[in-house]
Amino acid sequence: MATALVIENDPTDDLRRLGGWLTGAGLELAVLRPHAGDPLPDDLTGYAAFVVLGGEQDAFPTGGAPGAPWFPKLESLLRKAVKHRVPTLGVCLGGQLLAQAHGGTVERSTSGPEIGARLVARRDVAESDPLWWAVPFAPDVVQYHFDEITELPLGATLLAASPRYPHQAFRVGDRAWGTQFHIECDLDMFADWVEGNRSWMEEQGWDADGLIAGVEATLDDVAEVWEPFARRFAELALGTLPEAGRRELPLLS
Repeated sequence: MATALVIENDPTDDLRRLGGWLTGAGLELAVLRPHAGDPLPDDLTGYAAFVVLGGEQDAFPTGGAPGAPWFPKLESLLRKAVKHRVPTLGVCLGGQLLAQAHGGTVERSTSGPEIGARLVARRDVAESDPLWWAVPFAPDVVQYHFDEITELPLGATLLAASPRYPHQAFRVGDRAWGTQFHIECDLDMFADWVEGNRSWMEEQGWDADGLIAGVEATLDDVAEVWEPFARRFAELALGTLPEAGRRELPLLS
């Protein structure tokens, strides 16, 4: 079976639902946890896909140091993934690192944090994307980020946006996708994130319990959109993506 290399950057953000969707579609998963000391490989030889998850670290360097010691090597792997056309998915921090690795800019958001159940708007160009073509115009997503991609890499394709955070999803090359939002988390994961910042949220006037309830109410709708999305990603890695998903992107042949 084909294997996807998964990088877990933070113990609070694991594969959760996304892992079940990918294995259900036929991919095996090899998870590395550099936060626990797992070394990263030098390249992606032997892997059919590459997935980089989120985390509380900043993608951008602060005080001259990377957000995590392994980020420079991880960004090198993300560049190699695009160069060698390995199907790649970066989620939240993973998407930020994908953008930054290819010349994009990630910064602390001047619009403030984005947390909870939200909608993003699919761009028209997404209709010809092999993963995004079947995503509805305004899909439900789960957000939890303080930083944002302020500038996409040169030549990247913007696939989804929102009024305050314009770079919600994008593609680099023809097989690497990044999202600012989370598709992997379940209710327990999101609730743990909120509980870890409850005092701060209450000081800022946020309704922590309301955020959790909002995510709980939308998780079925999230799965309705993003489980098929994950399946298409797995099918691309496996070489079984139906021709309908390859339209207008001849490099995928």
